[in-house]
Parts: sequence; C-alpha cells; structure tokens
Amino acid sequence: MPFSRILGQDEAIRTLVRALESGRVHHAYRFEGPDGVGKEMAAFALAQALVCTGGDKLGCGRCDACKRAVTLGADRPEVPKHPDVILVERGLYPPATLGKSSEEVQGISVEQVRRIVLPHASYPPHEGRARIFIIRRAEEITVQAANALLKTLEEPRQGTHFVLLTSRPDRMLDTIRSRTLKIRFGPLSDAVLHKILEAGGMPAGQQDLAIELAAGSAAAALDLADAERTAARDEFVTSMLSAVAAPDLGPAVALAEALDTKDKERLRDDLRALGAALARSARGRAASDPRASVIDARRYEFVLRTIGYLERNASPNLSIIQLVSELRDAMP
Repeated sequence: MPFSRILGQDEAIRTLVRALESGRVHHAYRFEGPDGVGKEMAAFALAQALVCTGGDKLGCGRCDACKRAVTLGADRPEVPKHPDVILVERGLYPPATLGKSSEEVQGISVEQVRRIVLPHASYPPHEGRARIFIIRRAEEITVQAANALLKTLEEPRQGTHFVLLTSRPDRMLDTIRSRTLKIRFGPLSDAVLHKILEAGGMPAGQQDLAIELAAGSAAAALDLADAERTAARDEFVTSMLSAVAAPDLGPAVALAEALDTKDKERLRDDLRALGAALARSARGRAASDPRASVIDARRYEFVLRTIGYLERNASPNLSIIQLVSELRDAMP
C-alpha cells in the first residue's frame, strides 16, 4: 500500500512522508475526514513504512513484512498477518475473545482495550522496531475504554504508535482528541473520482451521476458501480417519490417497515440519491418553472436534514415517515 497509490490527499501524505523521512513519526495520529477518502489506506501505508525490513523509510512494499502488514487473515479478518499491526473496531472481535458471552454493540469497549490493546502495547514489538494500532471509527470509543487507554495513548513505550480514524471528530471524547495529532483528509475532487471509477471499469456515461452521489468518497463512488446496488437505490428513490404522491401515508409506512434498519449507511446513501434527484430537478426547472424549482430545492433540504438525523442515531423508520410527510407538505 505505497503512499503513491493514495490519490487526492497530497497535504496529508506530505505530512506523513516528512515525518517518516525525518524519523519523527508522532506516537498518536488522528486521521479525520469523510469515509472512503483514503484515511485507512494511509494508515496501512504508515504501518508498512514502520515495519518494513527492506531498508525503505517509506516502506518498500516488497519485503515479507510489508506484505503481511496489509494482508488480513482469511479465517480471521480482524487480524493482519503481521503481529505488530493491530486493528481495533467495534464488533470486530468475537465476544469470546473479549471474555463476553454476547456481542458487544455499545462501541469500542473497555474489554477491547484491556484484552487487545494494552497487552500488546506493554511489550516491545514482536518483530522489528515498531508496532502500530489502527483504530477504526474512533468516535465510538466509550468513556470507560478511553479511561483505560489514556495513559498508554499519552505515553506509549518507544516504537508504539496509534492511528485513530474518524469521520466524526465532533463525537470524539475530548480526552482522546487532545492527545492525538490531527491530519485532515478532505473529500476527493471530481477529477480524482473520475480516475478511480475509470480504473474500476465504470462506463464513462455513468460516472457523473456516481460522482454527484458520492460526495467526494471513493468508496461510495465504487459502490455505485455495482449494478445490483444501483438498481436497489433507484427502486428506493422511485418508492419514495411514489409515497410522496400517494393520497395518504400508507405507502410511506409500508416503505419504512420494509427498511433494513441495521444498515443505516445504506439508507443514507439511498437518501443522498433521492436528494441528488431532487437537486437535478430543481436545476432543470429553474428557468421554465421557478416556483417548482424552489419547491424541489426545499425538498432537497428536507432530505439533507433527515440524513443528519440518521447520523445522530434517529429512528430510520420514523425518519422516513417524517420525511415523506414533509415532502408531501411541500407539494404545490
């Protein structure tokens, strides 16, 4: 995972490269930015560089250590094959590994810190000169887990590094945020997304819509290249517009009840597609029907607000019914 493969994040990559070349890698980074813009790729590139045995300060990408650093186990995907590259994420480890009898769903738990992080952080690396912990969705670290982690995060033993990944730094605990060095990863430009989609094989005629829906995220753009997923998203948009045009809220209730409420990210993607459809309609009718264009623009704002509610853990079912009601009220 060489740094050169990470597109559109020049300033972030320059910061990391300078640190590696000078031998002044910070012990605790916080990579902030939207999902799917290269934060995790950069974390693994940093991991490669730190454990590389090929003599390259930026990671040669060819030695056995570099290859194992970015290879997850086939039977245990939570464990990279290199013992000094350790992943942490809510729900990543089986409950038995954490000494629990049921699935942990309340965030990155104190059990994960005590059983996965602290035992490794207390000893020298198994191989070479460094160990790195990559914590996904660090905003989900619980208060108890943070308290258990603070001393190690603030004063790790030599050669121990942390990279905390987050798309919601505003939700991170201040005690964690203040002990990490921020590196910002911004949304990807349209030009970068075009390049990524071309490499992924998406036809040129489909790329503009995918980029409009992706909101600067390569992961979202590539997901839009999936024909089955695109068909399901189109069906959702059609169902929502039909529910808005229905004489009552019956179709909205039926649509809400059919939702997969566990996959909120998918629902947010579907709502972004609905928002994009309304935005296109507003632009297209701006000259010929200004009043209708204003209504579509207002509807678009309702959709964005609903996405925000979902990001703050609002009920998906109630949010959809409320959105349909608001879109109906906005009709001419």
